[in-house]
Amino acid sequence: MSPTPLPPPHESDAPRDLVGIGIGPFNLSLAALAHPLPELDSVFYEQRPGFDWHPGLLIDGATLQVPFLADLVTLADPASPWSFLNYLKDRDRLFPFYFAERFHMQRAEYDAYCRWVAGRLPGLHFGHQVDAVRWNPERTLFEVDFTQLDSEGEAEALGRTYTRNIVLGVGTAPHIPEPLKPLVDAPGVPVIHAADYLAHRESFLTAEHITVIGAGQSGAEVFLDLLRNRPAGRERIHWLARTEAFAPMEYSKLGLEHFTPDYTRYFHALTEPVRDRLVAAQWQLHKGIDADTIAAIHDELYRRTLHGGWPDAVLTPAVTVRTAGRVATTKVELHLEHGQQSARTRLVTDAVVLATGYRERPLGQILAGLDPYLRRDSAERPRIDDQFRLALDPAVTGRVYVQNAELHTHGVGAPDLGLAAWRSATILNSLTGKDPYPLPRRTAFTTFGLEPQSQVPPARHTTQTLTPLVDGR
Repeated sequence: MSPTPLPPPHESDAPRDLVGIGIGPFNLSLAALAHPLPELDSVFYEQRPGFDWHPGLLIDGATLQVPFLADLVTLADPASPWSFLNYLKDRDRLFPFYFAERFHMQRAEYDAYCRWVAGRLPGLHFGHQVDAVRWNPERTLFEVDFTQLDSEGEAEALGRTYTRNIVLGVGTAPHIPEPLKPLVDAPGVPVIHAADYLAHRESFLTAEHITVIGAGQSGAEVFLDLLRNRPAGRERIHWLARTEAFAPMEYSKLGLEHFTPDYTRYFHALTEPVRDRLVAAQWQLHKGIDADTIAAIHDELYRRTLHGGWPDAVLTPAVTVRTAGRVATTKVELHLEHGQQSARTRLVTDAVVLATGYRERPLGQILAGLDPYLRRDSAERPRIDDQFRLALDPAVTGRVYVQNAELHTHGVGAPDLGLAAWRSATILNSLTGKDPYPLPRRTAFTTFGLEPQSQVPPARHTTQTLTPLVDGR
């Protein structure tokens, strides 16, 4: 890959066109697609010292649940130098990937690809913690205050950037159920979120008894990894789920059309009560378990019955944890309730992995300076328009865009990697007032509402006139 051209020098007091807050996959996608737009002066800040994508869940063999085409750029710009295929070419791995015939890349490979992009794109500043965002009406600009951190994460210097526009991509945070928060926060208690699984894996494998809580993809992958690495007949694993079943993710071709721009636009146009009801009902579209993972778990359990007996593994859905506490100094007692049986019991275990998912990081603290200008819905959530902009008071002429903070307004596609490039392109088209990334008008065969969707007119079929070859030419 040819060297990345350096951006023109930036004068310290000159306002930026765009400041990105957070550098996860979504803002990295935006930075990659913004890179070839010379009229856009942008900078991105991230508190962490480097790109870091779910390191605790990069389990050997675990794959993304979207195809490799859902990289940072391809679905908006297939010719981009920041594509996954170009990463493979740069790493001299294009032919091995071709012969591997894999449509879904491994998680560890996706992380490596994103690190490759992050290490080459200009304008990315890691080790910069954004502290506050304010609107300066006199300069008609946003002020972004940040703290530059040293290698130990300690404050090193303070800074301020002025910008015309902002994009928030601060991501999600591990969700800890209330009954288990005291144990997670207590030192020495073997209760962790799955986000930290690999860092504790070796010690958990030696635990006498392990409990995994949560029936999403990460819970299934952690359970499978533990099962494969514990001795047959002495597995001693409980897998508990609040859902009614260990349910497969909806992965039919028409079901996947809920992750298209068409459905996102349809969902955004619905009323707030309808949107809230749909988000709660559509959990299996994005919180179920990949069918191949379910099959691998069943295969592993079945293999352990070949010589008689059953594996010492208990898989129980429809269970909630009411309370939890420490027993002596090394064990945990979980108080469980089965919703269908209306029965309660206790489970003593030596280690707990909470595969309880992630929640959008609250924007209140970082946007406190903009709070008087924010427009909110009936649940006090920010209103977000169809261009992914926060609804602000007209006195604020700058724009604040959000990435993966719009589940309540844009639906289940908000956290999906497959819509990253499309959303980034939508933001850049809106930001520039041009059309640097022409986007498709129709993306699904499904018509989600009774009102007709916009369609790309069919291409005209013309009869071609063939030119006869003369003298072999």
